[in-house]
Amino acid sequence: EILRDMFSAVGARVRDVAASDRSPDAKVRAFIEAFAAEAEARPHFPPIWFREVAEGGPHLDDPTLADMAGVLKALGAIVAEGVRAGTFRPINPLLVHAGIVAPVLLFFASAGIRRRVERAGMPGVATITRDEVVAHVQRVTLGLLEGRM
Repeated sequence: EILRDMFSAVGARVRDVAASDRSPDAKVRAFIEAFAAEAEARPHFPPIWFREVAEGGPHLDDPTLADMAGVLKALGAIVAEGVRAGTFRPINPLLVHAGIVAPVLLFFASAGIRRRVERAGMPGVATITRDEVVAHVQRVTLGLLEGRM
């Protein structure tokens, strides 16, 4: 239920983003923001998701997998639109998605560890904000899609 709730909520938001009349780069930014907002609203999700991935997905039933596929399809539609417009290079949407999901979820899941690392001598790692992470992921994702990386 926890996994399906997250993917269902993200799926609804990103389908709206993909169907909007925004430019492909604005859609990518909105996709990342939507994912981050839904993950932030569910602080229990990131650690559960990391455990699920590490275990090979034993709790992913067909409806949850369908919701996950819907998220990837929405991102794939955005990437394809950018490719058609000549602003993005063709990249498998799963690779793009992995580059979004991993840093966003790691940020939310690692707050306690980041505080400990800061106390161990790495200043600033505990004070990174959600907005900084989202902006960074947006820049990196667009740099990749636009061929600047």
